[in-house]
Amino acid sequence: MARSTAWSRLASLIGIEHPIIQAPMAGGSTTPELVAAVSNAGGLGSTGAAYSKPEDIVKHSRRVRELTDKPFAVNLFAPLPPPGEVDSSRMLAVLARYYQELGLAPPQAPKSPMPPFEEQVDAVAESGARVFSFTFGIPPAAALERLRARGMLLVGTATTVREAKLLEEAGVDAIVVQGSEAGGHRGTFAGPFQAALVGTMALVPQVVDAVRLPVVASGGIMDGRGIAAARVLGASGAQLGTAFLTCPESGISPAYKAALREARDDGTVVTRAFSGRPARGLANTFTEALGESEDILPFPLQHAATSALRSAAGARGDTRFIALFAGQGAALSRGRPAAELMRELISESEQLG
Repeated sequence: MARSTAWSRLASLIGIEHPIIQAPMAGGSTTPELVAAVSNAGGLGSTGAAYSKPEDIVKHSRRVRELTDKPFAVNLFAPLPPPGEVDSSRMLAVLARYYQELGLAPPQAPKSPMPPFEEQVDAVAESGARVFSFTFGIPPAAALERLRARGMLLVGTATTVREAKLLEEAGVDAIVVQGSEAGGHRGTFAGPFQAALVGTMALVPQVVDAVRLPVVASGGIMDGRGIAAARVLGASGAQLGTAFLTCPESGISPAYKAALREARDDGTVVTRAFSGRPARGLANTFTEALGESEDILPFPLQHAATSALRSAAGARGDTRFIALFAGQGAALSRGRPAAELMRELISESEQLG
């Protein structure tokens, strides 16, 4: 009975039928069509808007609202301290070889690609989203209060029990617990990255015991079995990212989708190669070449420095230089339309009780 009550908390809070969240993956994968399809199917679609200009957040959200009248979420990265003065010459020399191979002009000293956070918050406030979610830390209290005043629910990301407690103290409404299996950037903000690689199975029940808020399990969940496991662990919902990347509505390239469908259980690595911040994705030529080089620039400068390379490789279908962010369950990808995938996830999880 306690688990059933816990499982209903998130859906009741947000106003959705099923506590299944499509993860807010930044970089263009969460198209309005994907977000709306998940919300229309009874879950919570999420826009990964971290790199988006304010006007693009407004435009994207307007399109989502045209496609659904159901709740949806918008996600930003909590603002980070600027990296300061950085000597990028050695990394630019390394990248120049790959740029030349793809026929690109040599890379230039990078500048932060992140739009002003305050202006992004302005756009989120006008988005019509029911939920504002965030990762990489805790945004300024004034920003959170402003969005709460607009009737939005606040959802933060934790990779440790300590981070979950800090989020609770900051007044969020729910916490996404990101296990080490999760694809994409690590959300760690209150300790070393290497100390926060706790698996979903181990982390979720510890956070459930430590906080009073609804907890969302995230990391390695690809099907109804994972959703049912999250429920048994005491979570109030499950967040899936990689599972939705191979949907036709996803904005990633065909080559990226093909790589996910061909993934192995041991095919991912946690790497700083593409963005400067630890992120889990499929290993490829670029991650193997850079490894944990001391020349990798801090986030988000490395992201900016590799941007043209990643874009050109994606256009060519050359997966050697694409950031193939994915969780450890990528091999379970299905490639179904989002609505169909949602129906399968709901049916599978309900059959398991």
